[in-house]
Order: sequence, then structure tokens, then C-alpha cells
Amino acid sequence: MKAKEIRELSNTEIESRLREVREALVQLRMRKHTGQVEKTHELRDLRKDVARLETILNEKNTAAA
Repeated sequence: MKAKEIRELSNTEIESRLREVREALVQLRMRKHTGQVEKTHELRDLRKDVARLETILNEKNTAAA
């Protein structure tokens, strides 16, 4: 996801998307350990998505306070 897309979401939508991405990351890590992952760059992409989501969520929360 792009940062611009994330900023347009509400806090609850960002939190639900964050849960989804974290779950996908866990599943991908498990598949990697069993040798079933061909596209290892997806791990890095998901980690960056988590960081983007958390950063923007924190920005929104501090701006509201």
C-alpha cells in the first residue's frame, strides 16, 4: 500500500489492515521456513507495509491528541 492510500483510511480501517498484513507476514514466514516461498521479496514488502501502517496510525493518534 502507498502512504497516500493509507492516509485516506480511518483509524479503525488502518488497524484492521494492520492485523491482516501481520497475519500474512506470519503465514509467509512459516512458508519460508518450510521452503515453500519463491518470492522472498514479499517478506520485505510486508514488513514495510506494517511500518507504514504503524507510522501513519501513530501520526493520526498524536495529531488528534
